[in-house]
Amino acid sequence: MKEIIKTEKAPAAIGPYSQGIKIGDLVFTSGQLPVDMLSGELVVDDIRRATRASLDNVKAILEQGGSSLENVIKVVMFLKNMDDFASVNEEYAKYFPTDAPARSCVQVAKLPKDAPIEIEAIGAVK
Repeated sequence: MKEIIKTEKAPAAIGPYSQGIKIGDLVFTSGQLPVDMLSGELVVDDIRRATRASLDNVKAILEQGGSSLENVIKVVMFLKNMDDFASVNEEYAKYFPTDAPARSCVQVAKLPKDAPIEIEAIGAVK
């Protein structure tokens, strides 16, 4: 049976979707835009800060569902500009310093709210 994950530590869903879903021993996050939860603002001016904001939001949803960054098995990243890949990778590596999960990264034409990045993940429950 699936369980809807909701947390105030990540942006609320703004459409017909959930922040995350837990089913069995897995947590699936929806794609997370780089919303800084302290200010409530979308980070668009600094890809490093944007990457951190998106990953912090993913982390909050995973933790609400009983998982963690250490238990992530798959990440999908959507970039507005693949030229940002090196900078994104440097920030990403800080969140996954060892035993990195499987990952896909694609450049897309446009993201919601014209965000520079969106990240989603699948994590195992502890």
